[in-house]
Amino acid sequence: MDLPQLAIAALGGTVSMQARNAGEGVVPTVSGETLLASVPELTALARVNVETLGLLPSASLDFEFLLSVLSWANFQIKQGAVGVVISQGTDTLEETAALFDYLWEHDEPLVVTGAMRSAAQAGADGPANLLDACRVALAENSRLRGVQVVMNGQIHAACRVRKTDSLALQAFSSPAFGPCGMLVENTTRYLRPPAPRTVLPLPQQTTQKVAMLETSLSADTLLLENILELGYDGLVIGGFGAGHVSQSWADVIEKIAKKIPVIVATRTGSGSTAQSSYGFIGGEMDLIRKGVSMAGFLCPRKARILLWLLIGCQRQDELASFLLED
Repeated sequence: MDLPQLAIAALGGTVSMQARNAGEGVVPTVSGETLLASVPELTALARVNVETLGLLPSASLDFEFLLSVLSWANFQIKQGAVGVVISQGTDTLEETAALFDYLWEHDEPLVVTGAMRSAAQAGADGPANLLDACRVALAENSRLRGVQVVMNGQIHAACRVRKTDSLALQAFSSPAFGPCGMLVENTTRYLRPPAPRTVLPLPQQTTQKVAMLETSLSADTLLLENILELGYDGLVIGGFGAGHVSQSWADVIEKIAKKIPVIVATRTGSGSTAQSSYGFIGGEMDLIRKGVSMAGFLCPRKARILLWLLIGCQRQDELASFLLED
């Protein structure tokens, strides 16, 4: 039987970590080839091309590197792969997945996975997550779904998933929406049909800077007041509740929004920003009048990535339409 072709890229992260010496903390050392050897079942499912593109903790990934990973993934599809799997650290996994999803133009699936336990720990979850991710990438019903995150037997849409626990195995969830699918007896099962997607072109520039700040009780405005002078091209704010800020922040934000795009999301971790509920100064109705865009269900981190990409391909004027889609 002619097996399908599957591509796997290893970027590092906990899934690749071991301690070099007893008593030391774990660091990325395990290559993609070694990870693949931990899931021998995969050889019966696909012809696998695995490459180690990096051995980095995910906090040290950056946009430039991830765009090169995306280029590698695009090439794998052109070479005949029916799906691509990327393993990386979980600290920024939700952001990486969103970045890829905004740019992934193929019908074939791209699946991102990682691990919460290092390769050296008893009960390491990396091999199981990698095998599950490969099963999802190979499944015919995974087509037309863009980028997905597979962790702990669940499948999450890249635009919805968040890391919601620092250490637990069940660290990833999709607040308000839930997983879009799961692995049942090694079979990929989806709970809803694919949603329409709008894909952005690759950014023409990558030097743009988008700041992200979070509101807090009695916060001063010093950082806000210097955003423009510091050369930022966009601003995302994790606002109180349904997308609110203090009156002092609102006054400064009004001046900023006249110069660069400003998005206000909710810092709560779940739910949407409002549009027409609160009329006080700093409420969402006031901020909208001041030229601010409300993020809807998009979390601050993903809103920052969207804005960075839109500025990079000179389509920031379309921001409202992308947020409405969310």
